Amino acid sequence: MNRLSNSWHGIMQTPMNKKNKAPSQRQLRAGELVRHALVDVLSREELRDPDLKGVTLTITEVRCSPDLRHASVFCAPLGGKTDGKDSATVIKAMNRCSAFLRGRLGREIEMKFTPKLVFESDASFDEASHISDLLHRPDVARDLPGDEGH
Repeated sequence: MNRLSNSWHGIMQTPMNKKNKAPSQRQLRAGELVRHALVDVLSREELRDPDLKGVTLTITEVRCSPDLRHASVFCAPLGGKTDGKDSATVIKAMNRCSAFLRGRLGREIEMKFTPKLVFESDASFDEASHISDLLHRPDVARDLPGDEGH
């Protein structure tokens, strides 16, 4: 009996692998709600951080945690660099402003909890540009089917 209860106890303690689990419809809906509201807030508010002066941001995606209390906001400065500021500087500045933005966000959305915002750099544009550059290299382009009907 003891051996059976120990093995059952071991099964119950095995954590599920949640990192590979796809986001639920609820998380996706909440992420889009937060993204739209955050874009509205940023278009109306003038942030006082000197690293954000003259910076236009693109918010590409918001990923919410399963309990909707945390949100990762993926953003990038429009055009890559703005006034000599790189994206790392802008992301640090946005994280400094995250408490202020969370307060403004709480007035915009109707959720049980306003998620804690963590800003991260979105490298998808850089990755797409890199892949495009690779595909247009002469040694790669000759192997791709073209107008010859390959």
